[in-house]
Amino acid sequence: MSKYYKYIWIAFLFILLALVRWFENELFYDPYLLFFQNDYLYIDSPRQEVFKLVVFTSLRFLINTTLSLLILYLFFKDKSVVKFAMLVYIISFIILIVFYLYFVLDPKQENYYLFFNIRRFLIQPLLLLLLLPAFYYNRLIN
Repeated sequence: MSKYYKYIWIAFLFILLALVRWFENELFYDPYLLFFQNDYLYIDSPRQEVFKLVVFTSLRFLINTTLSLLILYLFFKDKSVVKFAMLVYIISFIILIVFYLYFVLDPKQENYYLFFNIRRFLIQPLLLLLLLPAFYYNRLIN
């Protein structure tokens, strides 16, 4: 694949990531979208269907992870990078979803900020923003 097509595919995948974010209200059940747009430190946690919330949050994480792994593969053309990144994503998901469930099931106002950040790692491709420069730096020094 030429560099031209490689960069077009990478740009297309980033656009897909942006579209997931753009259409989040239509695609995913998440009562916390509106909650965290308001002054959430001073209001009560919204009512939610826990199972449905966890399923849709997991689905969004899976979509973002798949697109992110494709971006990493196209960028580096190295399966070992993708395997390591997949391991990071799996471990991150397990740890984050446990904390996410804790905060969903036991909401306390003093924990909203921490919950907001854990939720952010689950629903946004922040790990890609960490892994892409890390793998690039690793490639430069080796």
